[in-house]
Formats: sequence, C-alpha cells, structure tokens
Amino acid sequence: MSAFYAAAPRSILVVPTINRSLDVDAPSYVLAALPIPIAEKGYYVFPVNTTKYVLEQEGFYEGEQIHQQPTESLAKLFGSDAVLYVAIKQWDAQFAFITTTVTVDFEYRLVSKDGTEIWKEEKKMQYQPQNNSGGGLIGMVISAAVARAAPNYMPLTQQANQQVFVLGPNPLPNGPYRPMDPAK
Repeated sequence: MSAFYAAAPRSILVVPTINRSLDVDAPSYVLAALPIPIAEKGYYVFPVNTTKYVLEQEGFYEGEQIHQQPTESLAKLFGSDAVLYVAIKQWDAQFAFITTTVTVDFEYRLVSKDGTEIWKEEKKMQYQPQNNSGGGLIGMVISAAVARAAPNYMPLTQQANQQVFVLGPNPLPNGPYRPMDPAK
C-alpha cells in the first residue's frame, strides 16, 4: 500500500472493461455498477458515460484497446490521478437440472497517473436463486430455467464491488472526500 499512499489519488478514471465473457451486455452492467462504491470511499469518479464517449471520440471503442493505452496518456486526457482497469473473467449462468448458478468473476487494477500499479484485487462470486414457488420438483425446474434464461447479474455485481472496494481483506483506502465519521 506504500505505492498507493505515495500516489495519493484524489480522482479516479474508470475506463471501459475488458470482456472475457460471452455476454455482450456485461461491460455496460459492470461499468454502471463501479462508480458508486468508489465515490462512497471518498474519491472523485469521472462520469463513466462521459468517459466512454470521450474515449470513443478519440478512436477507442473496445475495452481491450483502451487497456493497452499508456495509463499516463489516459490520465492526462482527463486530468485524473489514477485509472481503474476492470476485466470481466466470467459472467454466466450454469443450468444443472433443478438449479442455476449465476457467477461473476472480476479483476481490478488501479494504476497511478505515472503508470505505477497502486492497488489490485480479484473477486469471484456465485449465487443460486432460491425456489419459493412451492411447486415441488416441477416448480424448482421452472424456477431454475427462468433464472438461466434471464439471470439477474446486477445484485451480484454490486455485491462483488462492495466487497472489493469496502469490505474485503484489501479494501480501497478512504479517499480525501470521504466525510468524517461524527462518532469519532
């Protein structure tokens, strides 16, 4: 964490994600869920839709292409202190007869404006929707099929981000804009 404290970031640029899953919508969902826990930790987060638009105007459309650009260039383009890179390693729902398991797996890297990696974390989470239909085996099969057809990734994604940035064993340190706790 010494590199993190030496960089002392105040603003974080969240760039579009790398998508290693088969779901083409996954990057949009992940990008939408990232700013909240980072802002709650006390950092200025550049608006992700504006960031995406500006990068597209510069000719950068894909997460893979953006992640290959020098961090120094991306940070300078926006005036940010650090850049957050996220890769989606897994984003799927596996159907197994009477149950569906929804899985998300992310890799996070925070790099200072001078190109030094200052924080890194990975998070994999799984969820099995509960069958509350009371319809016995047929109800369970139908419930699992519905979860497989239209899995709800957002709560799991938000939970993964919360655990990584706030609650995990290697959380993001509090930023300069975090309100002081009145109880202390």
